[in-house]
Amino acid sequence: MAITAAMVKELRESTGAGMMDAKKALTENDGDMEAAVDWLRTKGLAKAAKKSGRTAAEGLVAVVVEGGKGVAIEVNSETDFVAKNTEFQSMVGAIAQAAVSADDIEALKAAEVNGKTVESTLTDAIAKIGENMSLRRMVKIEGGQVVAYVHNAAAPGMGKIGVLVAMTGGDEAFGKQVAMHIAATNPAALNEAELDPAVVEKEKQVQMDIARESGKPEEVIEKMIVGRMKKFMAEVTLLSQQFVINPDLTVGAAAKEAGAEITGFVRLEVGEGIEKKVEDFAAEVAKTAAGG
Repeated sequence: MAITAAMVKELRESTGAGMMDAKKALTENDGDMEAAVDWLRTKGLAKAAKKSGRTAAEGLVAVVVEGGKGVAIEVNSETDFVAKNTEFQSMVGAIAQAAVSADDIEALKAAEVNGKTVESTLTDAIAKIGENMSLRRMVKIEGGQVVAYVHNAAAPGMGKIGVLVAMTGGDEAFGKQVAMHIAATNPAALNEAELDPAVVEKEKQVQMDIARESGKPEEVIEKMIVGRMKKFMAEVTLLSQQFVINPDLTVGAAAKEAGAEITGFVRLEVGEGIEKKVEDFAAEVAKTAAGG
């Protein structure tokens, strides 16, 4: 597979690796971006094992809580300008409210908002504003109590990141602190039991490859992996993470002190996971040099 300048740029931005290292990683892995990230980590050349965090779509996430139930939705637009439009915000708020009674996203599209289905409401808004929009996601959660938090709020109950925390015991103030923590750290799962086994296995394999680069005996490597995987779990599972409000405690320990049990969470961020169309890097540089 041909390795383009745009691919090299994307890998550099997502890992912090140098240009030649990024190019070699892609060449060694036939252009496979994820495999190239793992290759760089194995060689100790990736400064961060993060995937590209570039937001590829604009819009809003909205959250609504009613009793022990909460729902979060994401409605996308092409530009942030539309996301700041009060009519768009009003529409997103109405859709979020309708989502409380909907079982899934298809039911939500068929639900009525101001005498029209949500799907028709979106179609009308597209025609009026002249920009493509879509209802992308809807996630529901239940618990003894559900607490919501919106980061970078554009209007009440909606913004770029929406979080819902379900728990029993504790109070709303503590639930809000946990929700803010989740917005900041983006944990992969509540605890080790809920973490995707494929994610765990992939990380274990990467750590094995890194350890083997040291040339140490296999029995030593196995002991090293136990410690590294324990550290990994503490970084990606909510209850084991250091609580941002009080780093001396894990989130689980803080919950215990607050008399609460966290039973689940939802975190939606606008545009996450959507690929953004990027100009060829070489063309981009040429354009800049020409004053374009």
